[in-house]
Amino acid sequence: MALSYENLSCLLTNPDLLSHLQNLKLDGREQIVSFQWHGPHFLAFLRYATKLCLSSNYKNERFNFLHYAMKFCLCFNKKHGRFNDLLKHLDDSASDCIRYGETEHYKIFLENLLSFLPAIREFFTVQKLLQLSDATPNTNELLASFIGFLVEAIGELLNCGPDSNFLGSHQVEFLLKELESLLSFLGDSEPEKKDNILTEIEGIANEAGFFLHSFFFTADLVTATKMDLALTALVERIEILQVRIKDHCIAFSEEVNCGSGSLQVAENPRDVSSESGQDAESLQSISKINEITVGNEDSTTKILQKLLRGTKNRQLISIVGMPGLGKTTLAKKIYNHSNVKDHFDKLSWCVVSQTYRKRKLLIDILSSISNLNRDIILKMEDGDMALHLHQSLSGRRYLIVMDDIWDIGPWNELETYFPNNESGSRILFTSRQKDVAKEISDDIDIVEPPPLSKNESWKLLEQNVFENDRCPQELRDIGNQIAENCKGLPLLLVVIASVLSNMEKTISSWQQVATSMSSYISKKADDFLSILKLSYNHLPIHLKPCFLYLTAFEEDAEIPVRKLLLLWIAEGFIKKEGQKNFEDVAEEYLTDLINRSLLQIARKRSDNGVKSCTIHDLLLEMCWKVAEEENFLFQHQFLVSKNLSRLKESHSLENSSILHNSDSIRILESANDLSSTETMTELRYLELSSKLTSSIGRLQNLEFLLVERKTNILPRYLLNLPKLRHLRVGGPARFSKNCDSSQINNLQTLSFVCIFDSKDEEILKCSPNLRSLNCAILPDQCPDLSSLSQLESLKIVFYGSFNDNHTTFNFPRNIKKLTLSKMGLPWEEISLIGKLTKLEILKLEDEAFEGEIWNTEDDEFQELKFLKLDDLDLVQWNSSKDHFPKLEQLVLRYCHNLEMIPFEFSGISTLEKIEVHACGIKVDNSATEILEEQVDLGYEQFEVIISKAIVE
Repeated sequence: MALSYENLSCLLTNPDLLSHLQNLKLDGREQIVSFQWHGPHFLAFLRYATKLCLSSNYKNERFNFLHYAMKFCLCFNKKHGRFNDLLKHLDDSASDCIRYGETEHYKIFLENLLSFLPAIREFFTVQKLLQLSDATPNTNELLASFIGFLVEAIGELLNCGPDSNFLGSHQVEFLLKELESLLSFLGDSEPEKKDNILTEIEGIANEAGFFLHSFFFTADLVTATKMDLALTALVERIEILQVRIKDHCIAFSEEVNCGSGSLQVAENPRDVSSESGQDAESLQSISKINEITVGNEDSTTKILQKLLRGTKNRQLISIVGMPGLGKTTLAKKIYNHSNVKDHFDKLSWCVVSQTYRKRKLLIDILSSISNLNRDIILKMEDGDMALHLHQSLSGRRYLIVMDDIWDIGPWNELETYFPNNESGSRILFTSRQKDVAKEISDDIDIVEPPPLSKNESWKLLEQNVFENDRCPQELRDIGNQIAENCKGLPLLLVVIASVLSNMEKTISSWQQVATSMSSYISKKADDFLSILKLSYNHLPIHLKPCFLYLTAFEEDAEIPVRKLLLLWIAEGFIKKEGQKNFEDVAEEYLTDLINRSLLQIARKRSDNGVKSCTIHDLLLEMCWKVAEEENFLFQHQFLVSKNLSRLKESHSLENSSILHNSDSIRILESANDLSSTETMTELRYLELSSKLTSSIGRLQNLEFLLVERKTNILPRYLLNLPKLRHLRVGGPARFSKNCDSSQINNLQTLSFVCIFDSKDEEILKCSPNLRSLNCAILPDQCPDLSSLSQLESLKIVFYGSFNDNHTTFNFPRNIKKLTLSKMGLPWEEISLIGKLTKLEILKLEDEAFEGEIWNTEDDEFQELKFLKLDDLDLVQWNSSKDHFPKLEQLVLRYCHNLEMIPFEFSGISTLEKIEVHACGIKVDNSATEILEEQVDLGYEQFEVIISKAIVE
């Protein structure tokens, strides 16, 4: 029977439909139903369904989908006659709405529509297609047919994009693109070659069908946020599947090539073709990273020792590092090592990934360590598999590799299945997440492979460019330079090797690559982006803008952490959490990105926090690409200003109007012209290279101000800015005479100011939230700082010397970090600070204390972790390990007269590092003796740095 939806089509295209429906309340329903989705989108589905069922001309020769779909629709109508009835009622009620237009008719139409929506759910699961089919189709053909259905449906919906903001999301287009790539893969291989992959593709297809029905054919209120979350999860799963497909292609190619060494596999499944000769050029050499045998020798030896020696207890070892570092390759190298094969009774490798499925992991492990047929295992319940796994491993020495673990959940679920039978069993994990590794393994069992050395990098590059041949002598110097520019990252070396392999091998062409690395990396982004984006997609929503903001910094730049955190805060990325201030939350965000291997620590502060960090060029390129895709750059004026040259190459910069919109400017760097700042109402962060002007006093949203030039007077209008939290001026600067000593401000950081008299002291008390203070004081006018209860970091430069009365100085009791310069007190008075119970960092500089002998006392410096002695006249230092029980780092600089470091410091169990710069030979020797003692005691991580030059 021919189906007609003419009345329904007419109603759905009526622009007044939504106004009739959206405020209707049906009997027994309290909710107000919004139908903003059910105009053109629902009609698109009806047109599509009609075409499927009735068109005899439409053909898809590759997948023959129409033939199967027509069989499905006929079978569907035969088994579910109610579907036709509902469709007819819907069309009839649409006719009544058009003819009469009464509210009652629209209510009937709404009721029929709500009854119809669940029925079409049958179109969106592959399981239902199987149930409704009269015959059992080939699994590969069925999946291709069903995904073809989804591709056509999304295509129809995207054609309706102008009618919906939600369809403007690039992720919907990305979903279509990825489903098409799965179609290519299904059409290119035999099903029996990839049963496991087919199961995963089926799961993806079902999830995509569920997504379409849930968001495009539902009566529930749909929001962009909900859709974005669902899309993100679906896209993540597809990207992970692509990596699995790549591994499958690698394994299959190895079978075909019989280990010939000519393996090339596409990074994206859509690039794979059964016509190997025809598509050879499209295959990506990126997969060669799996063949890397160069480098990581120290890490290999370290892990092998842990596997083959040591405790009889079950040991958990983790390999951690940034994406592309070669963690999985290293694990495979170890897994296939002959000594490992001989040592363990049972070995198994499984991939956890972001889309962890317990049952699948149990099947994979059981299949490799038990004698059971895989078909039998597939029929077992999860509990039976877990029991059989435990029994198979009991009493045996086993090695299980759990590759690519993203969180602790999978291990928590599986841990009890691996017996700790004191037979020397090991479990080896690989992860990008350092915090996950810390939850699983002891610190001593976490291995972070370093980047490849210069020599190793060159060997890997040469191996991938010339295969079994050697590089011509004339290209070696420039080749080594290119390899060094890759900064030891195997993934980047393989990417650049593919560039060099496909260009003329001349000095001039290679020189072009060496000088324009970032350009070539950008051109080859498709080769590595999907691998790196897994890390980005796995980020929680609050960390994504923080990561993308790294595009503000140039490649190879050392990123100052203090500035980065303040920029995040200024842009509004940091959310308040309980009683924590913004700065502390921002630091937690930074730590999270470091633990996820997206940032690397460059330098540390004296409190062991991060002073500066770096991002690898490959990750920065990924960061830039994602920021561009998501239009993130043009949402932030500061990022546009930092990326103008690159944007000019890839954009018309039509969207760059944000640059000239002063209302949108939140951040201003190196400003020397403040004439336009009056209109910058949203300015949060200002670095000023010119003199202060009163116009700054009108920046009511300003949070951070850095004045680079020397400033003598600190004007009143600065202290009156309501949101200013961080103020740094080139000083020391005196408070202006008209500063109000009664108006409380919000300052947390203040540097560099003079506290010379009681008026200055009173003004300082108006900053009760100060956490960091850098000031100059007069010894005879020592201020009482005890009222600053939040103060944690204090730096004082003394102008002049104490006379006799130095006991009047009151340090804040909560101080954690203290730097003193030119104080000139005798060592006998150091108990003034030795008794500070929370002091962790102490820096004594430029004759902070005077005299030749320092005798430390009991019950002092009990919490001190970092001690720096710089430019002091100290000769004899008498101390005990009990006087600094928690000391971790000792730095001596320019202490020419010091005879030695107390040898008893070799017994401080917490001591990790001693630095000696420009001191005498006796101090150098005593540091070396302490190192030798520490090594003898088994503290192999202990470090001593000795230099003759003065290190800043």
